[in-house]
Amino acid sequence: MEKLFKGIIEKLFSSNQKSSQPNLPPISQDQVEAIVDARIKEHAATLESVSTQQGTTKPAGNEEDYTLTEKQIDYAFTLLEKVKDEFELAIDPTKLTVKDLNRLIAFNRYKNKGTLVNLVKKGVLRKK
Repeated sequence: MEKLFKGIIEKLFSSNQKSSQPNLPPISQDQVEAIVDARIKEHAATLESVSTQQGTTKPAGNEEDYTLTEKQIDYAFTLLEKVKDEFELAIDPTKLTVKDLNRLIAFNRYKNKGTLVNLVKKGVLRKK
């Protein structure tokens, strides 16, 4: 039994195992800096090409600043009727955006006055 344990311990701690890292020649500091500079230039070129592609396909404005359809404008008026005692529309109804409509819907659903305050700050609504 003792020989069995010795054999297991010797196999566990023996140095006959091959090292997992192959021997590589050392790299100098200049080579490392050259590789890093090349990668940085490559990354900058990639970012520049991506930004020029996105610049031509996307408008500079917010993504949710889309104008409303007639049905959405009518729905916004029905939501505004519920707060007509305190607030009134300050802009032309055709200039309402999807984001404005979403805020009105949020007020109607959650009764959070903060959404109306945000519309007042944006200039969509004004207090009476």
